[in-house]
Amino acid sequence: MSEFLKFAYELLSQVVYNIVSWVTAFLKLFFLGWMDYFTIFRTYFPTLSIFAKILSVLLMLILAIIPLLILWIVIRKAILRHQLKVDNSDNAALYKEIGRLNKQVLTLMDEKNSILALKVNAMGGTERIPYMGASALTDDVLPTVGAVTDPGKAMQAQANAISAGLKEAAAAAAASGDASKAPIVQAVLAEKKGNIPHRFPKLTLVDEKYENYEYPVYDNEVTLEQFAQRYRLFAASQMGLYYTPEIVRRFIAGMSSSKLLILEGISGTGKTSLPYSFSRYMENPATIVSVQPSYRDRSELLGYFNEFSKRFNETEFLRALYEANYTPTPTLIVLDEMNLARIEYYFAEMLSVLEMPSKEEWVLDLVPTAWEGDPVKLEGGKITVSDATWFIGTANNDDSTFTITDKVYDRAMPIELNERADEFECELEPPCDITAEHLQALFEKAKEDYPISDDLLDKMQKLDSYLITRFKLSFGNRIMKQMYDFIPVYVACGGDELGGMDYIVARKVLKKFESMNVSFVRDEITGLINYIEKTFGKTGMEDSKAYLRRIQNLY
Repeated sequence: MSEFLKFAYELLSQVVYNIVSWVTAFLKLFFLGWMDYFTIFRTYFPTLSIFAKILSVLLMLILAIIPLLILWIVIRKAILRHQLKVDNSDNAALYKEIGRLNKQVLTLMDEKNSILALKVNAMGGTERIPYMGASALTDDVLPTVGAVTDPGKAMQAQANAISAGLKEAAAAAAASGDASKAPIVQAVLAEKKGNIPHRFPKLTLVDEKYENYEYPVYDNEVTLEQFAQRYRLFAASQMGLYYTPEIVRRFIAGMSSSKLLILEGISGTGKTSLPYSFSRYMENPATIVSVQPSYRDRSELLGYFNEFSKRFNETEFLRALYEANYTPTPTLIVLDEMNLARIEYYFAEMLSVLEMPSKEEWVLDLVPTAWEGDPVKLEGGKITVSDATWFIGTANNDDSTFTITDKVYDRAMPIELNERADEFECELEPPCDITAEHLQALFEKAKEDYPISDDLLDKMQKLDSYLITRFKLSFGNRIMKQMYDFIPVYVACGGDELGGMDYIVARKVLKKFESMNVSFVRDEITGLINYIEKTFGKTGMEDSKAYLRRIQNLY
């Protein structure tokens, strides 16, 4: 045993000696050995040449910087560690406070539900009555107890009140000589014969509007290039709005490839005015829907049926969607600031409907059954989404908005407006009356006249293979279909097919880098840029290369 203790002592002593020697050598290397360093420096410095003296001074400075840098790193680590400890204690207290507030919110919600239950059952007994809700306060007739407990009486009283109100409105319109209002009021009043309540008053007025509507003479001779050039002149001469030919090409080509377009860019570049002026150019003004942060489901856009008033709370979005079934002119519905709320929540049903391959399946359920007096174009309580309808969303990318997910981007055609076009002078350009059917025919004709060349298709396949191998990214069937629709129309509007493909690749494929951890593939992006230049030429795919460089610089 004594031999083992002797062995252990000698071994551990040697280990401790080596550790102390290493620490001593380290301290002497960077901190304690400066007297020796200066002695050597003073010995050789007088005998050195001018150039050697400069090098010797630089060497001494480097030796001085190393220990200072080590001290700075150690001090910074200590400060950071201290701050993290402080933050951890603060976060723990914050989490406790959040938990306490959540419990209070749940308690208040229970109290609110109890109060609502008392209001709903204010009549007493076992008979439950429908809760009127805030929407009942906006009705023309105040509900009575009898009306609440007997829905049939409520409908009769409401119909009588509405008829009386319409008669007064008709008389007032006739007395004031307002010829524009009197026919509409009389038309709705005529519908009230037999006291049939109208669940959709706005949509009923649309029916009346188009009962004797005279449609304009449509231009069925215009080509896509003329259509694009004339719109640019119309916007400049009649509305004082200026857009580059490239933006106009992308917008029209985007309409050919998707029913949902997303206009992105900084404020003041004309995101909202572009679809608005385009709709004025076609003499069918767009409906502007200002998206609110509170939007959560389809009822925010389509409205909902009020069980108490027996009327449908109609929205302007619903009215425009319904009116598109009457007019052959393309209808644009603008969702302004669409990413203030989550698009995949409130617009989810519309995204699914637009993906249906058959246009006959483009229907939305509004009410479960049809009633007498419902609007003409509602079949069985369902509204048809017309093929002549396009949804245009405007989006800002800042802290006040939600990120647009890949699900939405894949189905939409994004168009970036990041710069203002230069002003120019031109003659007054009249609007262009065109049907959606003729516009679709022009899109189909462009695909026949300007098919994607085999050479470009071959290069696309090579790029697709490279992206799959290096980044696990692929074009996908949906993007390929949009590419086949977008590029020919882009060429027909005055562009070239490589420019069209460049835009699709940059905005539909490479944009997926933003959802990846680009810091891990940053070096691979340089290789991708080199591969693009090798495949498409030094001057080809400039938009894609610029986008990749911007992504690379972010990380």
